Amino acid sequence: MLCRLSVRWLRPRPALQVRVLDPSLARAPAGGAKSSALPVWAVASVSAVGPSGAGGWYEALATSAPVQGAEDVLLFAHTASGLPWWGSILLTTVALRGAVTLPLAAYQHYILAKVENLQPEIKNIARHLNQEVAVRAQQLGWSKRVARLTYLKTMRRLVSELYVRDNCHPFKATVLVWIQLPMWIFMSIALRNFSTGAAHSEGFSVQEQLTTGGVLWFHDLTALDSTWILPVSVGVINLLIVEIFALQKLGKSRFQMCMTYFVRAVSVLMIPIAATVPSSIVLYWLCSSFMGLSQNLLLRSPRFRQLCRIPLTKLDSDTPYKDLLAAFHSKFISRKSRTF
Repeated sequence: MLCRLSVRWLRPRPALQVRVLDPSLARAPAGGAKSSALPVWAVASVSAVGPSGAGGWYEALATSAPVQGAEDVLLFAHTASGLPWWGSILLTTVALRGAVTLPLAAYQHYILAKVENLQPEIKNIARHLNQEVAVRAQQLGWSKRVARLTYLKTMRRLVSELYVRDNCHPFKATVLVWIQLPMWIFMSIALRNFSTGAAHSEGFSVQEQLTTGGVLWFHDLTALDSTWILPVSVGVINLLIVEIFALQKLGKSRFQMCMTYFVRAVSVLMIPIAATVPSSIVLYWLCSSFMGLSQNLLLRSPRFRQLCRIPLTKLDSDTPYKDLLAAFHSKFISRKSRTF
């Protein structure tokens, strides 16, 4: 979610030149077809003034192999399923989230649970090491600075040995971010290419299909959602994910509090950003966020955690969903009633 600020590439930049992809786009569509409701920048390809201009990095990214791979995945899902494009986007998102990010999320929880179970041992080592360093400092006449540095260096080494022993270095828990973030970016750019006709494979034919491939109030997936229902839904679901994460963390540090407020701000900022991109992209963001929320709740289930062989910790509860509702009620509803 933090990374979603990367969608700034979707916004127009005044320093860039715009060239129409196809001269036919400048003319009214034949047969009385409905013209796109997107702004000029959304039906044009962005090119830099020079070879190394401001738009060069995005052009390279939009034509890169990973983005073309994402286009192929979307085309395959659409062809194989026979669903309209809104269904194909939904199906692709669910499939990628279920096959890629869910196992990685379970692995992340597995690593974090092992790290959590090491905390009593780490605290015990820290207590004994502090006593040993104090004795050694008194014997050798170390200054407070030397004693402190010796303690920190030795403590880092001992903790690192514990991580190696249990094969649970915290950095392994970040693998989800390194996979999910690029996948989110590549899929978003692929849908942008389809929506603007800039895709390398069947770009314009897909663009025409997307104009009638929506459902409900967003029939044209190449147009903006003028009702703001999709953008607001994206922001609300992302905020809900943040609040669920915040409710489960007790005794947060100042840094964690700052990060929570920052992610909240990003979630709110996603609303106006989502209102400026084609509905196909916003639909993907909405489906991805909803799957993220579902996975977050699923990974709280004791049965599912047991199925994934995630170790039990002292913070685990037998009734996680009741506890979550109680915490939500206490933080938001009870506080509001006391205010009045």
